[in-house]
Amino acid sequence: MTTPSTKREFDLGALLAERGGERYELHTKYLNHQLPRMLRTIGFDKVYERAEGAHFWDADGNDYLDMLAGFGVMGLGRHHPVVRKALHDVLDAHLADLTRFDCQPLPGLLAEKLLTHSPHLDRVFFGNSGTEAVETALKFARFATGRPRILYCTHAFHGLTTGSLSVNGESGFRDGFAPLLPDTAVPLGDLDALARELRKGDVAALIVEPIQGKGVHAAPPGYLTAAQELLRRHKALLIADEVQTGLGRTGEFYAYQHESGLEPDLVCVAKALSGGYVPVGATLGKEWIFKKVYSSMDRVLVHSASFGSNAQAMAAGLAVLSVMENEQIVANARAVGDQLMSRLSALIDKYELLSDVRGRGLMIGIEFGRPSSLKLRSRWTMLQAARKGLFAQMVVVPLLQRHRILTQVSGDHLEVIKLIPPLTIDEQDVDRFVEAFTAVMDDAHGGGLMWDFGKTLIKQAVANR
Repeated sequence: MTTPSTKREFDLGALLAERGGERYELHTKYLNHQLPRMLRTIGFDKVYERAEGAHFWDADGNDYLDMLAGFGVMGLGRHHPVVRKALHDVLDAHLADLTRFDCQPLPGLLAEKLLTHSPHLDRVFFGNSGTEAVETALKFARFATGRPRILYCTHAFHGLTTGSLSVNGESGFRDGFAPLLPDTAVPLGDLDALARELRKGDVAALIVEPIQGKGVHAAPPGYLTAAQELLRRHKALLIADEVQTGLGRTGEFYAYQHESGLEPDLVCVAKALSGGYVPVGATLGKEWIFKKVYSSMDRVLVHSASFGSNAQAMAAGLAVLSVMENEQIVANARAVGDQLMSRLSALIDKYELLSDVRGRGLMIGIEFGRPSSLKLRSRWTMLQAARKGLFAQMVVVPLLQRHRILTQVSGDHLEVIKLIPPLTIDEQDVDRFVEAFTAVMDDAHGGGLMWDFGKTLIKQAVANR
């Protein structure tokens, strides 16, 4: 006589239906407990049920416009049908993936395709994230040059693992994690500071974001070309961190391509290459660097990644590049970005709290500054005394709460909102954002509900001191 089995087959849909409502409690108990606290404080504790393209929907069917794209990961928006099909196909293919002792075709095919968009670069290493792509570049640069020191720019962000943290330009991320690698910060655009460090003879490379994600500051025109010349003169390398700016974000495939004649020795990409599904990072470099690192069969595994080049990530990357070519994603980012930038810039003269709009393509920074009128200036000063960056947060919250548009500030203690939407947004999305932003700015200049929320932020800022 047999007894009924008590085993239950795994059913993801049933699990989510049963426990999905516990999402914030589960995070509070088992993950970063400060995240739910922060989300509740600013009113971002939403429950999104589904997503497609540049939009989310909640349980009531309300539509939200995504102007954040998962910090740039969702370059094609969410659930692009071509990427989804590629992932279904690769799973159904039952490939003998990650044997570690064969050469599967997908990594070679993705490297080949990626390099067609990357003139002057010859080889690719695939890892699992942007920070890992940076770690790879730092290791390769130090080994290839035989030098220990990496230069980076003030206010840079290159990742949060130990090596990439060493070239992170913000003390808030570095505090408490020393000792780090022997690295030195130089101001973005300061060629004299770069030259002084290079003369010391121990510099392996300069790593730089062509447009810094924190604050959305572009390298001054001609700086990267001049820096490249200095680096070559001192036998050091140029590393372009394109983790966020790469794959069309700025209206060129890479942001460094806005400056003619620039040929970085190593380039880091990630984020959008994933299609929003499978974590992936890639470090592209010149032939001689790779051949020096992998100089013999004894060194074949001197740098590797357990999940690097996995079939799902490679399939997603190939699908992403196909979509970018077939749907003219880079051209769309350039055209729609120019339109959005132009319309936002036209508001500077209208609103005294709006001081600057800058960026390229669909990477745009909106900066707020001290107003001239006495009433607004006193309120601005009150916020600044409590914590710099509160006004930008005051703008972000009503954009979500009242207009269902997701944005976020571009960094701690900055009065800057960064727009990095999916590269697929269109004119209708631009209209929706500009109309909502205009309404929020009208409220800010009229002394409406925003300032009531500002008092809540002040209390929270004071309590956290």
